[in-house]
Amino acid sequence: MKYLIVLGDGMADRPGSELGNKTPLEVASIPNMDMLASKGELGRVKTIPNGMKPGSDIANLSVLGFNPAKYYTGRSPLEALAIGVNLRDTDVAIRTNLVTLSSDEPFEKKSMIDYSAGEITTKESQEIMKTIQKELGSDEYTFYAGVSYRHCLVSAKNGLQTVFCPPHDITGEVIEKKLPSGVGCNDFINLINESGKILKDHPVNKRRERAGLNQATHLWFWGAGTKPNLPSFYDKYGLKGGVVSAVDLLKGIGVGTGMLTPNVIGATGTVYTNWDGKIEAAKKLFENGTDFVFIHLEAPDEAGHQGNASLKIAAIERVDYVVGEMYKYLQGLNEPFKMAVLPDHATPLILKTHSSEAVPYIIYNSEKERKKISKYTEREALNGKMLQSGEKFMERFLRTN
Repeated sequence: MKYLIVLGDGMADRPGSELGNKTPLEVASIPNMDMLASKGELGRVKTIPNGMKPGSDIANLSVLGFNPAKYYTGRSPLEALAIGVNLRDTDVAIRTNLVTLSSDEPFEKKSMIDYSAGEITTKESQEIMKTIQKELGSDEYTFYAGVSYRHCLVSAKNGLQTVFCPPHDITGEVIEKKLPSGVGCNDFINLINESGKILKDHPVNKRRERAGLNQATHLWFWGAGTKPNLPSFYDKYGLKGGVVSAVDLLKGIGVGTGMLTPNVIGATGTVYTNWDGKIEAAKKLFENGTDFVFIHLEAPDEAGHQGNASLKIAAIERVDYVVGEMYKYLQGLNEPFKMAVLPDHATPLILKTHSSEAVPYIIYNSEKERKKISKYTEREALNGKMLQSGEKFMERFLRTN
């Protein structure tokens, strides 16, 4: 038996007037997901435990069957694993975004224009982070480059008792009341402020300015945590696993749980990612003896954070393309397989950030096809089963016929 999960990050939504009181899933053309919903089980799963924030870190750990209440130690430590950072038990890893703040106001009166600095390329951001480490790095603070706008700061002394605000939660807002607060906050505020001075005339930003692109004007910190201690996916489920993703968070979860995490050239985490490259990477994992593959597709979430309905619909339709291609591939293996499709959480267009409601899932078993007419939507899923945790979802996916 082969097992495949295709996860469209942030794919779920809420009905909105912009789409005629429909959700992007209801508007998008998704024949492959609709087909699987008609032949499989359609229901809902609560991926965010009560009292925890609806982040992709918590939600994806949950979907993969690792109880976040037990294993979650912060987002950035997972990302640090992916980029090869060897954390000490006393280190604090802190997610570091390259962002675009407004230009004319005094520092604290600036607004968050773009949490991703115009989805800056990895090549450009690595050049910037090299400068940042040279100018701001120290014995106490070390910067590591990641993918696109997503990077890491490792602190030898501060961060766990500091209150950080995710930049994607404050788009358009003045940063004064959103800057780090609590123990050690002055260090981080100073690093953000100083980064603006360093990046103001950086060659990368000059090139982006000439091209009419958002510049990486400042650093922004959030998602602090300590070294994770995750169990092996193989030890937990008896399956060899692999994770295909563009983002360090998911690769870090893969590394931390002993799963393979292939690099896909041109994978960006946006709607312009290398979709076919991810499909091929998943196929190669299966061909090389992997039993379980988790394909993570970030694009719907990025569009949700931007509040861009048409982009989110396009991203969902590309997720459907991946679902269709993988379904055809697994059919051709001439052995039983299971597929699941779901988001990790909702990213409603109206909110431009994550929310905690249960999300719709599909579980399809090639050995036990059902025959019904169904659509893969939030509303249709209300008529199905309600699973109370990601662990219960994973157990149902892997163990239930």
